[in-house]
Amino acid sequence: MDQTTPPDDTLATPAKQSRIALNVLALCFVLSVLGRGLSDSFTVFLKPISENFGWDRAAVVSVYSLTWLASGLTAPLVGRLFDRSGPRVVYALGLSLLGCAFLVASRAQALWQFQLSVGLCVGFGTALIGNVPNSILLGRWFGPRLPTAMAVVYSATGAGLLLLLPLSQVLIDRIGWREAYQMFGIGALCLLVPLVFLPWRLLAGGSPHIVRKAESSLADEGWTLLSAMRHHAFWALFSTFFFTAIAMYALTAQIVAYLIDVGFPPLQAATAWGFSGVVLVFGMLGVSALDGLIGRRPSVLLSYAISILGIVLLWLLQYYPNVILLTGFVVCFGSMMGSRGPLITATAMKIFRGKRVGTIFGTIMIGSGLGSGLGSWGGGLIHDWTHSYNPLIAFALVNVVLGLIPFLVVPALRR
Repeated sequence: MDQTTPPDDTLATPAKQSRIALNVLALCFVLSVLGRGLSDSFTVFLKPISENFGWDRAAVVSVYSLTWLASGLTAPLVGRLFDRSGPRVVYALGLSLLGCAFLVASRAQALWQFQLSVGLCVGFGTALIGNVPNSILLGRWFGPRLPTAMAVVYSATGAGLLLLLPLSQVLIDRIGWREAYQMFGIGALCLLVPLVFLPWRLLAGGSPHIVRKAESSLADEGWTLLSAMRHHAFWALFSTFFFTAIAMYALTAQIVAYLIDVGFPPLQAATAWGFSGVVLVFGMLGVSALDGLIGRRPSVLLSYAISILGIVLLWLLQYYPNVILLTGFVVCFGSMMGSRGPLITATAMKIFRGKRVGTIFGTIMIGSGLGSGLGSWGGGLIHDWTHSYNPLIAFALVNVVLGLIPFLVVPALRR
């Protein structure tokens, strides 16, 4: 078990504390880039795998659905494991699962093998190096500045898309999808060595000032999972994660395929969607900055409005496939994809703060996992049934609206 209280002299000066906090932020960012980039790379692998085996869209998308379903359903386990064993164990297990999963996928011959490896194992591995452990660790260092820190980490989603989606397409074109998966697996396992030997006792300890302040409030808060589940804010946050994830993943699972089908070359489609990683950084930081200027609720509602505009532009692309509309879609939809995450996470961490926050927040994140899995799988079924993207886009639009409703009607989220 990791020691969470470093010697007093290791954090002697505020300057040293700030350096360590920035190092922790950088570490969480890199792990999030790997987790989200590797898991979302399946959107590029979807067409070659489908064409290789002759499977329909829903069957192949079920792999991506299982990835995010597993990521969400295992979030409480990840939070509990982090509370008990610390970040070294959690992060090392995550990289191990990702590495082994991609090596297995590189040799897969049946759908169930992809579902087990790229689906369940990658999903669990992503959760182990993702937002639940990162938010808990960053909370020990950033305290009231957690929304800004989480905005940086959430922007890793965009960085992962920007780096790994075009890279995936290039590797598939040059060496094939199996060899690309093999390279991903070897790369993840190689990163285990430096990760394990980081000074975890120091990194896991947190800022003494923030830790002491948190400990002093435990007696007043005293949240348990059962008491949290009886609070209306728990289910409001759960439903927001759930419906928003349905909308986002119903589209993201098929965006590259959609762009190719409407007339864009494969590399241009993958690169364009990968470029959403650039605008996502600005979207994350911009929405978090607005949080301090106009308040949390207006900032979140504005982000939903921009997402809706992006979905409308995506719908128009099938009729007018041009760079202007494509750029507008990437900027609007891409910049807001997950931009609400840091604010919603900070809200949950504030309401349910205490020594069981990891378990509580992890359970709330089940909503995101269920929504992600249902959205991507349901989107694949809708496409197969209708042979059209219009019902899929309408499905996503309805769920975006459902996702914003808690911020209109739930008292704890309106404040």
